[in-house]
Amino acid sequence: MWKSIASNTLTMFIVLLVLAAGLIAWGRQTFYEPGPLAQPICLRIERGENTRTIAATLEKQGAISSGTVYRIGANYSGKGGQEKFGSYLIPTSASMPQILDIVTAGGQSTCGREINYQIGVASSQMVLRDLNPATGRFEEIVKYDPQAGEMPEALAEAEADDDLRLRVTLAEGVTSWQVVDSLKRADFLNGDVAEVPDEGTLAPDSYEVSKGDNRSELLLLMAARQQRILNDMWAGREEGLPYETMAEALVMASIVEKETGIADERPMVASVFVNRLRQGMRLQTDPTVIYGVTKGEGTLGRGLRASELRARTPYNTYVIDGLPPTPIANPGRLSIEATLHPADSDYLFFVADGSGGHAFARTLDEHNANVAKWREIERAKGELPEGGVQTRE
Repeated sequence: MWKSIASNTLTMFIVLLVLAAGLIAWGRQTFYEPGPLAQPICLRIERGENTRTIAATLEKQGAISSGTVYRIGANYSGKGGQEKFGSYLIPTSASMPQILDIVTAGGQSTCGREINYQIGVASSQMVLRDLNPATGRFEEIVKYDPQAGEMPEALAEAEADDDLRLRVTLAEGVTSWQVVDSLKRADFLNGDVAEVPDEGTLAPDSYEVSKGDNRSELLLLMAARQQRILNDMWAGREEGLPYETMAEALVMASIVEKETGIADERPMVASVFVNRLRQGMRLQTDPTVIYGVTKGEGTLGRGLRASELRARTPYNTYVIDGLPPTPIANPGRLSIEATLHPADSDYLFFVADGSGGHAFARTLDEHNANVAKWREIERAKGELPEGGVQTRE
């Protein structure tokens, strides 16, 4: 009888070992295999949330097949309890180890809501948007101009969220005064700005920030990025350009920036100014005259007057020779590149063509014909009275 009991016990023990081994093998496979997620999701982890509740959320959202396996694997790997507060984009078919890496890495949230404070040439606005995990693109919820009155309720609620992502974006062609003026109205930033940075020294780009970041430090980051761009591009510049220093190239890039918003057209616009400098011709460009009037403090909001086109100022390129003394805006990377690698052309003139671009000409007769066409287009739209001054903003 004792032999029978011992034999049955041994058999049961072996069966349990086999079952345990099978269970471990299954758990290991489940832990490491691609997950069941068919579309990306945005996983929100609240402050103080533990591995057990996170595993339950992941299982409920279809990101993992077993919350128990996830929890055991997290604890075994030493990452259990290391999850960080925030919102995280979980990609399609992510395995449990991949998900653990995402939610324990820390740093800024990778999905959820974001406020993008966009500093533009004409105005600035706060844009609240939400990342759509399925498309990987942000979808706009509401826009708000800080000078337009009371903040929309949705934006105010979002600002109170500790997990909100914040971004400051500079448009190409903004002036340094416009940047500082707009940053002063960004109530999610702190600190005073002692003085406006030199014109042209801030890189138009998108900058991730956090609540309470210092405005002056953000401006230093913008300046450092612009200097890196200029240094890199200056080193590989085309030979024989009519500017001797990076500072002069930056002035030219700012003029190119203000003359056209069409990226493909910038090298051709740059070539016109390069050709004029090489031939000793004045640049004769309206944006420099406008800067002399506004000093970069906002937009002109009207056409140039004949008296302004005749006035002798350091920025009136209808009157002075060569380049103005400083940039007239903060140029973007493409305008700097076009300035240092202009198109190979013999054009000396250009004027708006009514399509958003410009008509280029080699001779004054060709240019006058293009100007006449443009004036007819403006008159047809009621934008240019008979005998008016043709301008480019």
